[in-house]
Amino acid sequence: MTSLQSTIDALKLHFGDRLSTTEAVREHHGHDMSRQPTRLPDAVVYAENEDEVARVVSACFGAGIPVTPFAAGSSMEGHTIPLKGGISLDLTRMNRIVQVNHEDFDVQVEAGVTRKQLNTHIRDTGLFFPIDPGADASLGGMASTRASGTTAVRYGTMRENVLALRVVTPQGKIITTGRRTKKSSTGYDLTKLYVGAEGTLGVITEVTVRLHPIPETIASAVCAFETMRGAVEAVVATIQSGIPVARIEFLDEVAVEAANRHAGLTLKLAPTLFLEFHGSPRWVEEQSNTVREIADEFGGSDFEWSTRTEDRERLWKARHETIYSNQTLRPGCKAFTTDVCVPISRLAEAVLAAREDIDNSFVMGKIIGHVGDGNFHVGYLIKPEIPEELAEAERLAERLYQRAMDMGGTFSGEHGIGISKLKYLRREHGDAVDMMNAIKAALDPKGIMNPGKLGQVE
Repeated sequence: MTSLQSTIDALKLHFGDRLSTTEAVREHHGHDMSRQPTRLPDAVVYAENEDEVARVVSACFGAGIPVTPFAAGSSMEGHTIPLKGGISLDLTRMNRIVQVNHEDFDVQVEAGVTRKQLNTHIRDTGLFFPIDPGADASLGGMASTRASGTTAVRYGTMRENVLALRVVTPQGKIITTGRRTKKSSTGYDLTKLYVGAEGTLGVITEVTVRLHPIPETIASAVCAFETMRGAVEAVVATIQSGIPVARIEFLDEVAVEAANRHAGLTLKLAPTLFLEFHGSPRWVEEQSNTVREIADEFGGSDFEWSTRTEDRERLWKARHETIYSNQTLRPGCKAFTTDVCVPISRLAEAVLAAREDIDNSFVMGKIIGHVGDGNFHVGYLIKPEIPEELAEAERLAERLYQRAMDMGGTFSGEHGIGISKLKYLRREHGDAVDMMNAIKAALDPKGIMNPGKLGQVE
């Protein structure tokens, strides 16, 4: 009997039917929302508490068996795909709100809690958790990928909003990385180390995050522009003016057409900004009017804003579902979706160059983005089974990444690295990658945690 099979058998004694080796369950845990091919784990274990996570990881460490954490499965770059097989450790049943500290504006949650679940739970406290990546991701996964989303321009990313973590190390020990206080100068910042580690250094079991007051008034706005340059330069001018917009999203003409078809909107087919403002009624009105004036300077038109909940929800639902709208443009396609982030001063140049690359290619594509912080996404609408299309999308993506890095930016603003972007890591970080590898080797000497990804780069 192999060490893998004997370990699975031993774990089965404790977990019973919460350990599965059926093909359907393994298939579900062998893919995510990325374009990466499915890779099946040997078994899936559903943990219900931190001690069970430690039990699984400790057993796997002793036998040298890979462990890949899994929750919502909404990764865009293949983070949860078990490249080396082993155990897929499902944390979706660890979905308890541990403690809401409303007077301190923070909350402790288990790793499987999703952002929608959290906001529903705390709604009556007058607080909310603002990080909004679009998908209803788990907070453990969001911390692992250093996720952000549409509200990062005002509220920051997971990097700024995670106060502390509880983590099961590769050896099966349970550690706490920080305190609930807003500041601490005691030792290495282990919280920041694990936020963005993508499950390669341990399993996050609990997350403490900041909460924010629900704004008195929320208004959303939409504005079409004559040109892409005008739309993006209006964004830059808005940010440089110090207006604290809560969201400022860009959709190119192709993305607008997809949103219209998918969500039943009637937006003008033109480069468009979606915006949101938070504050008092007077402050929201002042912000909206100021941004309208800026938009006018850059060829904006039909600027409309509303505080009606149904209008706001319809607009942002359409924005968040852009990934599902691709089929309306090209039935049967699968989006090769990626992202970059550049300094705000280079944003217009970067977006226009990305659009020019698509226009000069035989591949269809669209551009959307959280442009208020220099981050934008490109979706190449391809059929991966056609080798020429996949190769062309890879070529366009490489040009996109290299251009962003040449501008002083990064080839991944919020998607993380996973499998898809691993080969570009050394281009951006150079010899610093060797230090990342050394950290991985020191903390995970047997290389069992989500192997073949971060910390194991040639």
